[in-house]
Amino acid sequence: MLMQLDIPAVDFDGYIFDLDGTLIDTMPLHYKAWDAAMHIHGLKERLDEDLFYSLGGVPTVRVAEIIGAHYGLKIAPPEVERTKETWFLENLKNVAHIAPVVAFARRVALTHPVAIATGGMPEIALPALKESGLDGLFKIVVTPRDVAPGRGKPAPDMFLLAAKKMGAAPARCLVFEDAEPGIKAALAAGMQVVRVPSRR
Repeated sequence: MLMQLDIPAVDFDGYIFDLDGTLIDTMPLHYKAWDAAMHIHGLKERLDEDLFYSLGGVPTVRVAEIIGAHYGLKIAPPEVERTKETWFLENLKNVAHIAPVVAFARRVALTHPVAIATGGMPEIALPALKESGLDGLFKIVVTPRDVAPGRGKPAPDMFLLAAKKMGAAPARCLVFEDAEPGIKAALAAGMQVVRVPSRR
């Protein structure tokens, strides 16, 4: 089924895109990486997919904390993060584009500034962006490391920083997002949002 995007018929000053699940179809791979990592660190059952998808855009260490607490596991979140990210990078290949979003991004980038605001840390997000072949399109990439600790999505800080780097007023930016924390962050930043279906 062809994805339908409800894009406002307005000329915005800047366009901001989430990465995983919005521009590139890496969410299934992230799920497998989290499932593998949590099993290494004590999980005895299959990781709940609904729980995983509800955390889209949340910084990685925080995801580890939330999943660990959900299953009552005693874990060291930074160690789980390292395990998960190692598995992800080892399996990162042939990253598929989410075609309608990428096509739109390529089109608006000809005449407007574009940026990425991702919950992924740069050592994961930048290789994924490069593997997808989209690194040349996006010169502005904002990650949780660019804002104060604890101020990743759903806080608005990353989107506000992306707007500042583009030289665009927040109210004149359009965000493409697939996950609830990111949508909340964009709305909190005073931006309009296009919701991208994350589970196809």
